[in-house]
Amino acid sequence: MTRWRIGLQLYSLREEMSKDPFGVLKQVAEVDFDGVEFAGFHGKSAQEWREALEGLGLQVAGAHIGVNALSGEELNRTLEFNRTLGNRNITVPGLPEHMRRTKEDWLNFAKTLNDLSGELGKRGMRIGYHTHWVEYQPVGGEWPFHLLFGNTKREVALQVDIGHAIRAGLTTGQVIDLVRKYQGRVLSVHVKDYSKSKGYNVVVGEGEVEWPQLLSDLAKYGGTEWLILEQEEYPYKPPMESIRRGLKNLRDLASTLG
Repeated sequence: MTRWRIGLQLYSLREEMSKDPFGVLKQVAEVDFDGVEFAGFHGKSAQEWREALEGLGLQVAGAHIGVNALSGEELNRTLEFNRTLGNRNITVPGLPEHMRRTKEDWLNFAKTLNDLSGELGKRGMRIGYHTHWVEYQPVGGEWPFHLLFGNTKREVALQVDIGHAIRAGLTTGQVIDLVRKYQGRVLSVHVKDYSKSKGYNVVVGEGEVEWPQLLSDLAKYGGTEWLILEQEEYPYKPPMESIRRGLKNLRDLASTLG
């Protein structure tokens, strides 16, 4: 049976994280996640985070790091922080509007990702990019998705956000086609469901994503190491209840694969 590691994107508990980040980690461990993906560090040091994670038996699935922290003098500070943390997967969570207006903008950023891939590779780290919905809106007649991943090295990881892709109008079959086209590069996915009537206010398995076929193809073609659950809205209260239900549904779906 396929055995992915399943992590939680800590943005899912953003309000709680701002008040008691280490308390949130304890809750995440208690519901049996394998690890977490960071979206900010809430003023804590890399060593503090590392000790908290190790004490709870949680792994670092990755961290979302903005482009400003990956250039100039900030780059070395960012890489040192993540080295201490024990994180090797750095993912750019998206681009500011002024960096994605034209086809040339996206091609220039593809070159930046290639350069970062070489720099991070020297330190045993990997760079990736997280897709939202703008990557499926044509620029100069082409999807930014293809402008990026068609012009970057295989070492640049592709993090597909499933819910955002469905919101952008893709079918599950079209998402699967992308996984196959860029096979071996989908090292992690954001597991998020979406419904035309309820938007993001559903948990995994209660929206429109055809999860069995998608998970099967991720297992065959994606090279996927982490399934990262992300909950933007909370159909069940408190927020951790939505996350707990989504995790149970995801584990049930994953268990059906041979």
